[in-house]
Amino acid sequence: MLRTRLKVAALLVLAGIAAAAPAQQYPARPVRLLVPFGPGGVGDITARAVAQKLGASLGQPVIIDNRPSAGGVIATELVAKADPDGYTLLLLNNAHAVSQSLFKKLPYDAAKDFAPVSTISTFSVVVLVTTESPLRSVKELIAAAKSSPGKLTVGTIQIGSTQHLSAELFKSLAGIDVLNVPFPNTGAVLTALRGNNVQVAFEIMAPVIGQIRGGGGLRALAVSPATRFPGLPEVPTVAEAGVPGYQVTSWNGIAAPVKTPRTIVARLHRAIADALAAPDIRQRFQELGVEARPATPEEFRALLVSEIAKWKSVIEKANIPRQ
Repeated sequence: MLRTRLKVAALLVLAGIAAAAPAQQYPARPVRLLVPFGPGGVGDITARAVAQKLGASLGQPVIIDNRPSAGGVIATELVAKADPDGYTLLLLNNAHAVSQSLFKKLPYDAAKDFAPVSTISTFSVVVLVTTESPLRSVKELIAAAKSSPGKLTVGTIQIGSTQHLSAELFKSLAGIDVLNVPFPNTGAVLTALRGNNVQVAFEIMAPVIGQIRGGGGLRALAVSPATRFPGLPEVPTVAEAGVPGYQVTSWNGIAAPVKTPRTIVARLHRAIADALAAPDIRQRFQELGVEARPATPEEFRALLVSEIAKWKSVIEKANIPRQ
């Protein structure tokens, strides 16, 4: 009996060593990072910048694989069903938190099917008017909306986007009645704003910061996070400007399939943190209107869970139909 127990114990130890070996040797081949956007956007650019540094740290290339689709479903499903060996990663972002309540059915659960590794960056949403607009503050915007309910129009990109839901949250917390008008892209929103077809716009900071800073005819009334954006320190947050409790931060990060070994997740996390600490990465992100923001796997998971709950509430209050 004792001999049998010893054999069983020895087999268990050997099994543990065999299971740990791939993690200790990781990575032994190139790593693929699936990006649920097309090339050229700010999410893709930040992913590529980090991937280059990450590959140098890991000693293997990190290859960007762009798989754009509605809600990022194609890329996300591929990673959710991939082997949990650290060789297939996902650029997880706040759109995944929104999609959990925006879609009737998804082939994955963003909170359960992934092992968060680290956030990469955060993006401010900015409340915009033209420099010719009589609205010079959030308080004036709210006053104008309350004086003429339903008359003020707000431009955002498509329904269910962070920009669209940011505007819906603003309406709810400010207690105003405005018309939220969705457009297919940022260019169309700005054209409508400059033509006074909409009086206000909610947009991610990255594509408009140059026009705010460089005389491009846009004025920032407020930014959406809990703290001011370092690139526009004179612009208040929405909460500071008159809507207490308002906070929206768009974000992205890297995640792996849920059963990825902890040792691999830890290795990836250290490499990402080192990449985000590099001065050239921070400089590049600042130029894009983006903040480098690493987080522990536990912090990243908590962020994802809280964002899913937050946007579920906004979608339900706005009566946005599931797609």
